[in-house]
Amino acid sequence: MKLDRHDPEGAVAQAAKACSNWGRWGKDDRLGTLNFLDEAKRVQGAALVRRGASFSLAQPFDMNGPQRGWRRRTNPVHTMLDTGADAALGTQGLPHGIGGADDVVSMPLQCSTQWDGLGHIFDHGKAWNGRDAATTVTSDGDLVTGIEHMAAHIVGRGVLLDVGRAIGHDGELQDGFAITTAHLEETALAQGVSVERGDIVLVRTGQLARVRRDGWGEYAGGPAPGLSFTTADWLHRSEIAAIATDTWGFEVRPNEFEGAFQPLHQVVIPHLGLLVGEMWDLEALGEDCAADGVYEFFLAAPPLPITGAVGSPINPLAIK
Repeated sequence: MKLDRHDPEGAVAQAAKACSNWGRWGKDDRLGTLNFLDEAKRVQGAALVRRGASFSLAQPFDMNGPQRGWRRRTNPVHTMLDTGADAALGTQGLPHGIGGADDVVSMPLQCSTQWDGLGHIFDHGKAWNGRDAATTVTSDGDLVTGIEHMAAHIVGRGVLLDVGRAIGHDGELQDGFAITTAHLEETALAQGVSVERGDIVLVRTGQLARVRRDGWGEYAGGPAPGLSFTTADWLHRSEIAAIATDTWGFEVRPNEFEGAFQPLHQVVIPHLGLLVGEMWDLEALGEDCAADGVYEFFLAAPPLPITGAVGSPINPLAIK
């Protein structure tokens, strides 16, 4: 696909038409590309557990995160409701010396490692499967494709495409680097791994490693390596179930068009029905895959079943 940097509207319309999955799984579908992740795919993923090595792919959920307040996104606020001091002082009103601690967390659902649900992005007022955005996602939440419907489904074969190591310098891609289909295929070939229908594909750019070394900077919303808009066709024809990256926004930033904002999101979520993950920590997993040469694994990444939510924090687990 050749991009006209001055025509994001036309590029989105062309890609949306070419890559649409509307109606593919019926008018009432709530899962989008997760329909590719079937029982056989979960069995295949489970068979990849050989060593029992387990990797959490979540960033910490705390006040030291990257958020800077854009669109009221803040870092998680953790508050203690009861503490050991309360128990020691005997102020909890409990019998025979028992005490306890309780706490609460307040946070936007997309402030750290998370999934974008199908109700997260619209194209010209249309949500996934051609639904009216105004009646699909209201002040009561996503009434149709709330992320709770995905809670039992996101378990299967994971594949790491470590583009940072395969293409980048010292394991990292520079901000603004657009990952093309050729880069994805070159990485898979170099790693000796295939991307198959129903896979959950993880793309490591190395940006998270860089900001941990140098400071958050503009990680939350600023320049970043990421997928090129031109990968929309690959994301469609590969029939993957989901994709996640170690960056804030999944696609390359600045975006590849003048005056644009997240145009690849505008195609892949409402038109492909593709589940998109962001801010995943792929560092320890990437090191292990580079060491043993195995880039496929069992992956469990269910969202919290928050009724009507358009995104969810997660603690994805890769097991090798």
